[in-house]
Amino acid sequence: MLGDLLQKLNLHCSWHRLYAVLTKEFIQMRRDRVTFAMIISIPLMQLILFGFAINTNPKKMPTVVIAYDYSPFTRSFIAGLKNSDYFMVKDDVKSEAEAKRLLATSRTQFVITIPSDFTRRLLRRENSQILLEADATDPVATGSATSAISLLAQSVFNPLLQGSLQYLQNCPRDKSNSFIDNCSSPVNVITHANYNPEKITAYNIVPGLLGVVLTMTLVMITGMGMTREREKGTMEHLLSTPVKPLEVMLGKLMPYVIVGYIQVFLILAAAKYLFDVPFHGSIILLVLATLPFITANLSVGLTFSSLAKNQLQAAQMSTFFFLPSLLLSGFMFPFRGMPYWAQKVGSILPLTYFLRITRGIILKGNGVAEIWPDFWPIVVFMVVAILIALKRYRKTLD
Repeated sequence: MLGDLLQKLNLHCSWHRLYAVLTKEFIQMRRDRVTFAMIISIPLMQLILFGFAINTNPKKMPTVVIAYDYSPFTRSFIAGLKNSDYFMVKDDVKSEAEAKRLLATSRTQFVITIPSDFTRRLLRRENSQILLEADATDPVATGSATSAISLLAQSVFNPLLQGSLQYLQNCPRDKSNSFIDNCSSPVNVITHANYNPEKITAYNIVPGLLGVVLTMTLVMITGMGMTREREKGTMEHLLSTPVKPLEVMLGKLMPYVIVGYIQVFLILAAAKYLFDVPFHGSIILLVLATLPFITANLSVGLTFSSLAKNQLQAAQMSTFFFLPSLLLSGFMFPFRGMPYWAQKVGSILPLTYFLRITRGIILKGNGVAEIWPDFWPIVVFMVVAILIALKRYRKTLD
């Protein structure tokens, strides 16, 4: 049928010649080891990352409990938190100031405060309350846990309030004034969604796009740009001039630094005027903190350009770096919802730390002290990436 169609179109096709060309392409593909490896590895990597590392219902979220009441009711509630699937209680934090700092630096997801008059108000039926403060910069990470804590309070306190204390439960009565087993929790859990009270998704996504766009564009354009120079032979012309190799490399990379900052200001302007994202921190601090992140991505792109034989390979290598950064950094899915091994891989990537810095400065108003735990890993990655890039680039020039 295909042969008849080709004859009608006056196209003469030899199946032997077609098979020869097809075989030649497969042989050429197999000889190109980088391309062949990408064909196999990228689908496998996508399968593993999407299948194992992605979790929209994170559990065992780090939680700090500040208890000013030490009654058996309080101890039972804390024990219930520790046995819950959604909370992982840190016992080493005792002060409220330390808990607030951990919440601001994203080292904990929840701070639960039990007031000193908790038991007294409970026994007097005076609307006993527990305060839950959540880091709502990532609404997906807090949604399930905040819904579960009210049910947890009910399951903890209702069994304790039996016998002579059953009157403390919020239980309806029948006509004979007997309690009906349909009791609500006698404790009111007050939830404060800090930094994003309305849980607007754009407040989480748009600041994160700052790092995602820089990673995607800078690594790729640097890798492909330097490879293109080598393919066209213009790199050899530059090296034949009195310009030193280091000066050539810096001169090639500096324009991309400027391009990176142009992207930063465009995204910040869009965040402000299109998405109405509040900006609580210092823009100068954000600009300064962005420099090592830009440099780190440019160094990665430079390393890829020294390894790639052509622009296609450079683009494939960039994808191999960008895909884990996108999925394992906490941009699309909660970082703490991923399995342990995925969190370890994500902890190597600079985008993981830059997302915390941008969201911390923009949404929380963090300063130098708050962003420092996430800033120095980017600097370390930048230094290592620069050293590797210089070594590979020197070999390429030689």
